[in-house]
Amino acid sequence: MFPFFSYYCIMFFFFSFFFLCLSRPCFPARAPPDLSTVLTVDAHNATWQGFVRFLHAGKGTHVSGMSELKTYFNRFGYLPTPSPKEEFDDIFDTQFESAVVLYQQNLGLPVTGKLDSDTILAIMSPRCGMSDHTSHTLHTTRHFAFFNGQPRWFRPPPMTLTYAFSPNDTIDYLSSSDIQMAFRRAFSRWESVIPVNFTETMDYQSANIRIGFYGGDHYDGEPFDGVLGVLAHAFSPENGNLHLDAAERWAVDFKLEKSKVAVDLESVATHEIGHVLGLAHSSVKESVMYPRIGPRTKKVELKIDDVSGIQTLYGPNPNFKYSSLLESENSVNQASGQERRFSRLTLVLGLILLRSFLGTS
Repeated sequence: MFPFFSYYCIMFFFFSFFFLCLSRPCFPARAPPDLSTVLTVDAHNATWQGFVRFLHAGKGTHVSGMSELKTYFNRFGYLPTPSPKEEFDDIFDTQFESAVVLYQQNLGLPVTGKLDSDTILAIMSPRCGMSDHTSHTLHTTRHFAFFNGQPRWFRPPPMTLTYAFSPNDTIDYLSSSDIQMAFRRAFSRWESVIPVNFTETMDYQSANIRIGFYGGDHYDGEPFDGVLGVLAHAFSPENGNLHLDAAERWAVDFKLEKSKVAVDLESVATHEIGHVLGLAHSSVKESVMYPRIGPRTKKVELKIDDVSGIQTLYGPNPNFKYSSLLESENSVNQASGQERRFSRLTLVLGLILLRSFLGTS
């Protein structure tokens, strides 16, 4: 009786805490050789959830399965790929400690060099599928970042960029008008802060920005991996390709879309358009260009960091006023302070419960 009771209590409390916190916004970018960036959601990835067993591990510790975590760090650019005759081991060595420190710095976490609760929670969270490694491919200024060489679009003023949707590569459960409206709102947010106009065109082949939904390997070197994996990727100026994973459950209204793994289309579109314009990922968690986004999360409002970065590339829209943005951010920050503290508490408690459950199962 008691084992039965404890099992379901642990599961009930963990999932209560865990799903309560899934809605916290989180968005990551690497530029691979072709300067693409990818946004992912993988909150339910069983392998990543298993990383909870490394909680509190530090230099010198030996934990079975640590090699899997090293593979994760290698995937996102924090550890070099071992030679063909070598494999990652389960020892928390000096090289891995340096990787953890760099990871913490890049994601704006407390820098401890250990797998503390903040770091484990970040590792288990939805994130970008591309590498975070920035030393050679990205140039960072303050918190926002650019691609190598700060590429941007060049057109005679007033600059107008056209965008179009692939007539063949789309999804059938959202109407074309809903998809168009989500992107129209996303483009308008960037348009409001820089002197660039975005105009939809029906001529997909000649459009500056080409948008489509694709599944699996779609021949651009960045294959999608199905539900709750890589969400989307975009390419730096002036490539113009913006691809979304057709396997995801895209939503434009969470009141109508009840799926627990639904992804907000406008949020992802806003983020990816930032890449199309030349922005890489930001370390500011509240910014649109922060590289993680959770299921059933809406994150579309440009923050000061987003605006500062994009205006560095294109200059300001003469009608934009920083004062209104500052007032808005101050108001939101004051109102959300208590909510963030409560959300982190529930995440930590959920993490502890999950670790306890895995340890007894």
